Amino acid sequence: MFFRRVKPRIPTFEERLQSLEQSGFTVERLDADRVRVTRAGCAAVIRNSPDGPRIVDKPGLIVGAEIGVLVDAGFQKQFLTPSGRRVPALAEQLKAIHAFSEDLREALGLVSLYNESLGTTSTLYLYDRVENRDRGVPKRPWE
Repeated sequence: MFFRRVKPRIPTFEERLQSLEQSGFTVERLDADRVRVTRAGCAAVIRNSPDGPRIVDKPGLIVGAEIGVLVDAGFQKQFLTPSGRRVPALAEQLKAIHAFSEDLREALGLVSLYNESLGTTSTLYLYDRVENRDRGVPKRPWE
């Protein structure tokens, strides 16, 4: 059987979590399907799905007990927590998040996209300070 193809073995979710721990990540279970992964002040939430592990939100900085996502305000990058707290982003933090994201994707066996491998990408882009700009159709002055 010269042309026999070996069926690739797909690791289970638990095996992927063990590979994360071997790569230096701290793994904390949130519930049966979700896991919080942390390293060097950065964190991400991963969930188990039938297609394999999925990163729930983009990785972010640990601010208190929350994960702050990166927001590009045009004049400065900031981390925004779910409670609304904003923390200015430093260059060291951006480098740490970029390294964290790449190592996380590699340890989980996920595809690394070209534009994300060039540098840190933001979750939100808010370049101007117009109120309610991203909340649908704005109210017109004549209305």
